Amino acid sequence: MGAHLARRYLWDAEGEPDPLQMPSFPADLGLPGRRPRAMVASAEQLAQGRVPLEQRDFCGHHLLRLLRCHRDNFPVPWACHQLRHAWDSCQ
Repeated sequence: MGAHLARRYLWDAEGEPDPLQMPSFPADLGLPGRRPRAMVASAEQLAQGRVPLEQRDFCGHHLLRLLRCHRDNFPVPWACHQLRHAWDSCQ
């Protein structure tokens, strides 16, 4: 579990990144067309949907749909498989 630390301190310190230093390359290196993520669901929608505070992130709109599907199809847990998959892939 600490193999990278052993390599850094015992052998090749130049080849391993320093975990205490910030990277010196730009954040969009290799991804020039990358768009910043934006919230799709508003804070009011997340509050009305009773989404827990720790899950109110960029994937909150997927979670809202999943919770609504669970509520509408209560005794059938496998009915919302596609929505669960969409939420998991966003996470």
